[in-house]
Amino acid sequence: MNLSMSSVESLVAQIHGLSSNIGELTQLRNYLKQCDDLLRTESTRLAPLLTELDPSVHSLGYLYILFINVCAAEQIRLAPEKFISICKRLMLQVMLLEDPMRGVAPLLTSIRKLQSSTEQLTTLHPDFMLLCLLSKCYKIGLSVLEDDIFEVDLPRDLFLYCYYGGMICIGQKQFRKALELLHNVVTAPMPIISAIAVEAYKKYILVSLIHLGQQFATSFPKYTSSAAQRNLKNFSQSYLELVNSYSTGKVSEVEKCVEIYKDTFGSDNNLGLVKQVVSSMYKRNIQRLTQTYLTLSLQDIANTVQLNSPKEAEMHVLQMIQEGDIYATINQKDGMVRFLEDPEQYKTCEMIERLDFSIQRIMRLSKKLTTMNEVMSCDPSYLGKVGKERQRFDYDDFYTVPSKFTI
Repeated sequence: MNLSMSSVESLVAQIHGLSSNIGELTQLRNYLKQCDDLLRTESTRLAPLLTELDPSVHSLGYLYILFINVCAAEQIRLAPEKFISICKRLMLQVMLLEDPMRGVAPLLTSIRKLQSSTEQLTTLHPDFMLLCLLSKCYKIGLSVLEDDIFEVDLPRDLFLYCYYGGMICIGQKQFRKALELLHNVVTAPMPIISAIAVEAYKKYILVSLIHLGQQFATSFPKYTSSAAQRNLKNFSQSYLELVNSYSTGKVSEVEKCVEIYKDTFGSDNNLGLVKQVVSSMYKRNIQRLTQTYLTLSLQDIANTVQLNSPKEAEMHVLQMIQEGDIYATINQKDGMVRFLEDPEQYKTCEMIERLDFSIQRIMRLSKKLTTMNEVMSCDPSYLGKVGKERQRFDYDDFYTVPSKFTI
């Protein structure tokens, strides 16, 4: 089926007539969705229509006709600013229509066309992650988060990409990956503190408590910027109080802290994550029991970790067994739990493949770092700065140290 001349004229008329306000744009979006397949198959014949449309007024219709996925990657990379501008206009339109899912596939295509390699972080990555987050397309977002990023043009893009990516991982309960991404935001070089870093640090604390426990929740590695080390904790006092209550090992103390700062956690949109922190307290206490006891009744577990009943204790233990947090069996007859050793012998084909994949990835990373180090060592600006630093020292000064000391 082909678009007739009357259909083409009707399409242009609809775009002109339904581009004034949000209500009309919604009607236009529905109309264009019905024409989606026809627009795709007749995209080359529709090119002249673009001259009849003003992209600043008829952005939605313009984009439907333009079709991001038919453009040549090698050509749009010659004018990336123009291409990025079009993609951001598309994002604004789908956000205006409150239909973020509509923009996920086009922006993913745009990223792949704009990238010279999957190691490059484009300025469209944060927008794509935000759309995935708002539309709950977590798995599509995770597929991009698997890429190792080594090239970043703008620091803000990296901050937002890691922040939104961390939230996507939280949504999928992939806390290890979420912690890695949020850690990148918190420890990235920054001359002054940013709002993104503050929000990332709050979530970093909560995810640390859920995944690792309180011992890593507030510590900074040495390479963290001085601005972050000085200021982040000042903006996160309620979260630090939660860490302190968590360190007591008492669920009642954690719940008391949550109640005190409930409004703060809610205004930060972190209340759901805070509730997971409370749940993790039970899990952490049950894990401690495995280090002391070989067998224990469900009633004893409930009493020790402050659960209301043996049934609740059983539910927690079963969930932990399913998630691989502990190894145990439950005797339903007498209500006894037997804690076991890790059964993994690290000699199955699947485990060998996982180890091989990890080793290969580390080798690629090492090779990449070596290459980057070689490039940096030849960079004139780097050599000039190092040269200025070296001028501060006189190597003869070091030769005056005597080879023998008299005590």
